[in-house]
Amino acid sequence: MKEISAGGVVYRKNGEKIELLLIEDRYMKASLPKGKQEDGETIEETALREIQEETGIVGKIIKPIETIHYNYFHPTIGPIQKEVHYYLVEAVSGHLKPQIEEINKVDWLSSEELWKKQISYGYENNLSVIKKACQFLGLDE
Repeated sequence: MKEISAGGVVYRKNGEKIELLLIEDRYMKASLPKGKQEDGETIEETALREIQEETGIVGKIIKPIETIHYNYFHPTIGPIQKEVHYYLVEAVSGHLKPQIEEINKVDWLSSEELWKKQISYGYENNLSVIKKACQFLGLDE
């Protein structure tokens, strides 16, 4: 079975600084907001909806970053082929509000703070996505 999801690296300008959004998921892992595509949605609509549902932030897509693929095993369905489309998303409104059913917390971080958390307890398949977003934004890793 194939499952398609979308999400993004969300950023905002705070004065002269750029801050990035990082979530801690229910598995206590640092991650990016993302979720499953619903019937009738474009991939871009999925990304923006999931970001808003998981974090409370309304964003606009700036550009595609990367599509990643991986496999996992679902206990009742079996093997799943996962495809996740990530976008660079600028925050335009909203207030941080984690979706408590799926997210433990959500924070705005500097790129340095984000990298520390990603390296300490993030998902390896998010490394290239975050790296590409930081490069586009002119941020150090």
